[in-house]
Amino acid sequence: MTIDIEKVRKQLEARKAELTASIENAAESAAPVELDQQVQGRLSRMDAIQGQAMAQATIERRRIEIAQINAAFKRMEQNGFGYCVECGDEIAPKRLELNPAIARCVECAD
Repeated sequence: MTIDIEKVRKQLEARKAELTASIENAAESAAPVELDQQVQGRLSRMDAIQGQAMAQATIERRRIEIAQINAAFKRMEQNGFGYCVECGDEIAPKRLELNPAIARCVECAD
């Protein structure tokens, strides 16, 4: 396998930092919505609640991606990076280029 592990590690570290910053920025949008009718109308509250739900879902997706990146770091430490966690076969280098945190080969991902 001809994968530059240090290059991939730097890519994953940069992506993790980007995701962490994004979560911190989105935290305000995911905060509980104030339901005081004196402050805000019903439709505005509904919009705020919908925005809050979307922000919470986005944060959760980013946390999942961070967990996948952490798992990729662990595989690097254990010399298992680039190999499918299910069957043990090599993961195609092009697949790893698209998503370095990927843990399964095409066959096992199906």
